[in-house]
Amino acid sequence: MSLPLVHASLPCLSFHPSRSPIIRSHTQFFPRSSLPHSSLRSPPPPSPRFRRPTIRAASAARSELMADGASTGSSSSPAMKLLFVEMGVGYDQHGQDVTAAAMRACRDAISSNSIPAFRRGSIPGVSFEQMKLLIKLGVPHSLQQSLDIERVKSVFPYGRILDVEVVDGGLICSSGVLVEEMGDKTDECYIVNAAVYVGY
Repeated sequence: MSLPLVHASLPCLSFHPSRSPIIRSHTQFFPRSSLPHSSLRSPPPPSPRFRRPTIRAASAARSELMADGASTGSSSSPAMKLLFVEMGVGYDQHGQDVTAAAMRACRDAISSNSIPAFRRGSIPGVSFEQMKLLIKLGVPHSLQQSLDIERVKSVFPYGRILDVEVVDGGLICSSGVLVEEMGDKTDECYIVNAAVYVGY
């Protein structure tokens, strides 16, 4: 028993010195220029390798301001060499006291840190009395006039406070309940963010 032979016509590529290559098959000719675009596309370039973000000790603008002693926009502030930054958040859920929220934000920023370097003389030529602080608060714009800066400063037990900068930030949201016994006039909760710059 003989099996029928199956003839498969395979396309072949023909070149001519003065012509573009064409693909020849048993049925028709396709000039290279008439091929579908998908067949002419080169493979996509390999995806670039993941680059780790560059972490800077401080932004150029902040560094310049620190060196110039005007990190909070005050040209009268003495220069400060920045050591580290503490950050915190504070809430006032009942009573609608934005100053209370700001004080809690500052306490949150400094409560989990210890600074033995100033007392132990770890920094040559720098004593504990030379510790300086710059405080930056993010407070909802509509509440900034109600903020008591002197009460906020009382949170810090030591260190010379050079300036307190207040910028738009924080949040006003609903606490979900109004409790008159706790001094509530509305159900609003005030949230303040704090950044404390420590140096000498």
